[in-house]
Amino acid sequence: QVQLVESGGGLVQAGGSLRLSCVASVRTFSSYAMGWFRQAPGEEREFVVHISKWNGVSTYYADSVKGRFTISRDNAKNTAYLQMNNLKAEDTGVYYCAAGGGPIPRIGATYDYWGQGTQVTVSS
Repeated sequence: QVQLVESGGGLVQAGGSLRLSCVASVRTFSSYAMGWFRQAPGEEREFVVHISKWNGVSTYYADSVKGRFTISRDNAKNTAYLQMNNLKAEDTGVYYCAAGGGPIPRIGATYDYWGQGTQVTVSS
């Protein structure tokens, strides 16, 4: 089993920054691709960003966050990060960390494990 725990969410003003962390309880963290998804109230879950397994040479970003968000991973710490800059009110939602052995980057159903989520609220 793989357990994922997100942290770093909170309340921030528009234009501010926030850094989310996702710690995985697994011995083979580097063998998993990692992704972040979010869900706003009354909306379906949407893709945010993905980083490939191993050294994370490939990344994918939703158009809505491109240029503002950055995903990274530290395999020595079993952690994936989501750096969010220039936050907007529409970024508000519950952010979920996901891990998969071979997921299709933008499709949540192809990931194998999910965290509990962390709330991000951006005030305008």
